[in-house]
Formats: sequence, structure tokens, C-alpha cells
Amino acid sequence: MNTKDTKQELVGGAHVVPPRVEMWPLGRLHPYANNPRDNEAAVPKVAESIATFGFKVPIVARPDGEILAGHTRFKAALRLGLEKVPVLVADDLDDMKAKAFRLADNKVSDLSIWNSKALLEELEAIGDDCFTGFDIGEVFDAVLDEKDNEVLDKNEHGVYYKVTLKTANKELAERILKEFREAEGLTPPSITEDEK
Repeated sequence: MNTKDTKQELVGGAHVVPPRVEMWPLGRLHPYANNPRDNEAAVPKVAESIATFGFKVPIVARPDGEILAGHTRFKAALRLGLEKVPVLVADDLDDMKAKAFRLADNKVSDLSIWNSKALLEELEAIGDDCFTGFDIGEVFDAVLDEKDNEVLDKNEHGVYYKVTLKTANKELAERILKEFREAEGLTPPSITEDEK
């Protein structure tokens, strides 16, 4: 049966190819040389997640072993000394789509925000006995008002938004800062300079 026969058409011409997950020796995989995502800080937490729950999300790789998605899981597996890992073999993407998928897989999760009230409820229900990847202190810092320690009720989710702009263009940063200062309901921001 060829790949074309196994595809299901979706709206807009997208396809669903039945996944082929295989157990591969870790040495068969290799990171994408131009991976633009710096994931070093996440490796310890991902390793702890794998140690706690098992390797539940496969690494996505091309048939030649080049990683498309899962660079952090790959590094965590190395750290844990795993010999084999589950790999979803993506043999249906051409070079351009492979590059685009690599970026999209990382970027689309950035578009989500946490519902802080629901998150606190889930963390309270789980307690401290099981790894979640969250530091409860950072969650409370994000959702509690310092004056009376009640969950913020600024909108339906108790969420507030923080904007971070990183640019080497100081003039641009100052223009954006001016717009923020003139807007109502915003905490006045400040500019900090990070050394490279």
C-alpha cells in the first residue's frame, strides 16, 4: 500500500497520514543543525517528566534521522541514558514543509495562554506528590494580587498579560514604550538593557 492510498483528505486539502511510530536507537537520531530554538533550560524538566510518566510523546524525525520536533526530548533522553526512544517517522514532508513544520510545531504553542484560576485548581487537586513542571510560587506570583492575595478578577479567567519585547533597536523600543505610557489601563513599562 503506498502513502497516497493511506491518506485521508481533510478540508482545505490537508492530509492525515496514519502515524508510523517505531522504537529507534538514540544514536540513529540527529538534531537539525540550524535549529533556531534554544531549549537547554527545558531539558531538566523534560527529563523529569519522562522519568515520571514515561516517553509519551514521540520524537518526530525524517527517515534519515534528522529531528523535526522533539529536540528537547532528544536531549532529555541523552541525559537519562535511554538507549531507544519512540519516533514518529515523517516520511510525507518535502524539504520546505519539513522546515515549516519544525517552526510551526514550536511556534503554535506560544499562542496559548493559561487560565490561571483553572490551573491553580488543577495544581491544588494534584498536590505536591506528582511532577507537573510547575513551580507553585511562580503560578501564585502570576495570579495573586499583592495587596489582598485574592485571585485577580480583571477578566473571566483571572488572567493578566505581560508583554516582552526584545530588540537591538533602542529607537523602536522607546517608540513602543511611549505608546504604552499613553494607553489607559496599562502599567507603565520600562526599558532594560541585556548584555549579549
